[in-house]
Amino acid sequence: MEIDGRLNIWGEGQLFAYSGVDGETDFRNGLVLRSRKDAAFDLVLPGRGVLKLSPQPPEPERCFLSSDCFKIDGTRGVMPDCHHLLIEGEAAVELADDTLKTLRKGRRTLIGEAHHFRPDLIDADLDGIFAARRAWFAPLPDFGVTDPVRLGALAKAYSQLKGQINSPCPEIPYSWTTPDRWPHRCMWLWDSVFHAIGLRHFNLEIARESLRAVLSQQLPDGMIPHMMSPEGHSEITQPPILAFGVAMIQEAAPDPEFVREVFPKIERHLEWIFANRDSDGNGLVEWFIEANPVCRSGESGMDNSPRFDSAVQLDATDFNSYLSLECETMAAFAAQLGMSERADYWKRRHAELNERMNQLLWNEEQGIYMDRDVNTGTLTGIVASSGFLPLLCGAPSPEQAARLVANLNDPARFATPLRVPSISRDNPEAYSRDLWRGPVWININYLIARGLERCGYPEEARRLLDGTVAVEEHFYQRYGTFFEFYDDRCEFDPPQLLRKGKCAPQESPCHQVLFDYGWSATLYIDMVAQLSRRS
Repeated sequence: MEIDGRLNIWGEGQLFAYSGVDGETDFRNGLVLRSRKDAAFDLVLPGRGVLKLSPQPPEPERCFLSSDCFKIDGTRGVMPDCHHLLIEGEAAVELADDTLKTLRKGRRTLIGEAHHFRPDLIDADLDGIFAARRAWFAPLPDFGVTDPVRLGALAKAYSQLKGQINSPCPEIPYSWTTPDRWPHRCMWLWDSVFHAIGLRHFNLEIARESLRAVLSQQLPDGMIPHMMSPEGHSEITQPPILAFGVAMIQEAAPDPEFVREVFPKIERHLEWIFANRDSDGNGLVEWFIEANPVCRSGESGMDNSPRFDSAVQLDATDFNSYLSLECETMAAFAAQLGMSERADYWKRRHAELNERMNQLLWNEEQGIYMDRDVNTGTLTGIVASSGFLPLLCGAPSPEQAARLVANLNDPARFATPLRVPSISRDNPEAYSRDLWRGPVWININYLIARGLERCGYPEEARRLLDGTVAVEEHFYQRYGTFFEFYDDRCEFDPPQLLRKGKCAPQESPCHQVLFDYGWSATLYIDMVAQLSRRS
């Protein structure tokens, strides 16, 4: 795609790091910067400091800012490797400690990690490296888009995704991705799948590798942790959507050998879930519940949703929907591989889950699926975006699907200015503009749209995708980034939203909506591709 005149929005919070697309990254010592509101970067990893690119505090008038090279007025910068940033032009560096080093020579400044510092890079071919970084965009698809705003956001999404890619390392022997190079840094299960969905449009091999990387961290008992890194892993899992991710890559470029390779590992993980997440043996699974009041269920991905406020075990609408879709997808894979017995087994699992969801999780009065308290056997009454996810696996009857669509279109419930809020609007006592307590998440909108398409509502799906990408584009134009979540009421800009109880970025990056967030960008790519095909 053409890059001239794009990536020209400065904005706060844009991440800057060396990509595994270009060479070796370094999880522990790699240099990561984050743009400030003025013409400056904060150095955030591995040491702290500030890089000022102009003596004037306002935002630059002219800029080009990708994930690994920039030009601001008369100053240019590029990362020749994962440990260094080479700048030509105005640059003033303030370091907080000796983790980083700097070198000045004429109009050039080199910043690098102290133990890997290479003074010779001050004379590197900045012109050539800068041109190569820009040339990376040339073969990327623009899907026939002509709207300049959409093209600008698409360029940003590609750039952001490139910056999330890490190279193989001894602990993770495949290219792998992260939601953001700071502060998350690690590899996450369902994030990696959503990243692969974006990657499949322009780098199928890294898309496949990003799923191989997750599967490489499978534990001996079959469990796959929700968070993994070269330094270890978590003790919980995350939404099972790996087979779905494989199917999406297969849709772009069928490769039976890839399916054959990953099939047994995904199968073992699903069997682990059935064995370890169904405490009452009723055929439906439950997320692990934590004691942390601002993250009752990190395993679900919906950390602080009001669904989990009671801190009890729940037969969960989303968990069972994901699991049912995985079973259906595994049945299709088994059939393709000539494994008829396994195909029948996974078909049966899929049918059983759908039947149990309709028996135990459907609320006829409310016209939506709800979680069920395992202890009392009653539905919780919390109406949430998760209640639409059975659309994904084909669980609803035509009558149930119509009731779900009616809920989506009800202004008192889910037809907020930006759909789909994470909880229903008619639950004001539980609502907050904090994470999963009301705001909209791009991945859930994406999945609900897929479910609508599957269940016979293509125009509803298109309207949901149109509204989602329009809001992402609106805030990209304003801030130059893709955010972690968005206000369903459109009353607050994303940086004003709460995260884990407060909006206090001065205290911690975990107390403000994350900028340059992974799946918000990667799924934007896929949504634009879908909308372009349908136009």
